[in-house]
Amino acid sequence: MTAFIDLNTFYQRVTGDVPTLQQTAGHFNLIRVENLLQTGQARGYGKLAYYKASLVQGHSMIRYAHHHITIPKHAPVFTSPLLPYQWERVDDAHTGYVAVFNPDYLPQAPQYPVYQSPANAVLLLNGKQYKQFPALFERMDTVLKGGYHYKFDLLRALLMQVIHEAQQLLPPAHENDHHSNSHERITLLFTELLERQFPISQMGQQVMHTTPGDFAKHLNVHVNHLNKALKQCTGHTTSQLINSRLAGEAALLLKNTHWTIADIAWSLGFEEPNHFSAWFKHQTGAVPKATRATKKIDSCTFRFVSRSHGAIIRPNFA
Repeated sequence: MTAFIDLNTFYQRVTGDVPTLQQTAGHFNLIRVENLLQTGQARGYGKLAYYKASLVQGHSMIRYAHHHITIPKHAPVFTSPLLPYQWERVDDAHTGYVAVFNPDYLPQAPQYPVYQSPANAVLLLNGKQYKQFPALFERMDTVLKGGYHYKFDLLRALLMQVIHEAQQLLPPAHENDHHSNSHERITLLFTELLERQFPISQMGQQVMHTTPGDFAKHLNVHVNHLNKALKQCTGHTTSQLINSRLAGEAALLLKNTHWTIADIAWSLGFEEPNHFSAWFKHQTGAVPKATRATKKIDSCTFRFVSRSHGAIIRPNFA
């Protein structure tokens, strides 16, 4: 199973310098985007051992498996250990902040919607909605550099404000459904179990759960109950979510490795390469060989839908 990227590795990659990590009450730090190392390559697409709350200003792209979200101007972005991603700069002019913290600093982070799915993690906002966020991050920057004895408590409160201000801009949840809390918990456990299998980084690594029955058995729920919970919380069936994630990993392996199609098929739980090829074409509209031959991952299975008067663009899985 792929190792998580820890904080030391993160700092080595993005700043070239590993600070003395805060040991009490978890770790929190704030980094200016302008100070991040620029390699000209996409960053990320790994499983993290920490959370981030970022304010990105500049044209960039966030990739989750085989779908992506383009940030044309600015956006708050929330990244979680449960959701492997890749961040790619489209142009060189970038500013903003990256707040980095570990689970000990904010133990309740996994329960917040912005950290539970790509659909909530990137908010493309209009100018009026966006203008409140720079002041919050600038306040965190000032507090972190100051000498206030309880500054990490204050920073935690400011971080919570960033999260809640963002979540208020998400479409309203089904608050009147008395089953919603249990359904959300099942959805989070399903997502964690699904993502725990990825990314596939070496030969011999194989996903263990590939059917709704596999997940239902592991989560100790009836498959119909699992499907109902996922349908309510995500708008998609269990099979659709599994197939979407498997197809995304398949596309990445086809593009980024020299493994044979048979090797990739086996890693994703297919015993027969022909069965995998037919399934992949049904999911993406392209055969594996054609996907491997293209210069970049095809986004044909991704589309945008607009919510909240066109202010928030959210991904919709095909």
